[in-house]
Amino acid sequence: MIEKNATIKNVQGIHCRPSAVIIKSLQSYDGKAVVRADAGEASLQSIMGLLSLCLEQGAKVSVMVDGPNEDRICTELVELFETEFDFPPRDEKE
Repeated sequence: MIEKNATIKNVQGIHCRPSAVIIKSLQSYDGKAVVRADAGEASLQSIMGLLSLCLEQGAKVSVMVDGPNEDRICTELVELFETEFDFPPRDEKE
């Protein structure tokens, strides 16, 4: 098992869209990935678990991966948690 730390940089935190990107990155991964924050711990195979942590900008998290290519997978997850996602704002008329 490998563990690395990350700081949430996205202005709006890890909301639905970033969570979906993170979860999708592990879609075919055979190992186990977990994120730990002040609010608790969640499997990175569960979008609801990730959302339940309510990760805001500046939050510190630990990412733990156990399985094949764990160092590479953990590094990729840390990069995703530290990404400043630039999703276009929704049109308020919709």
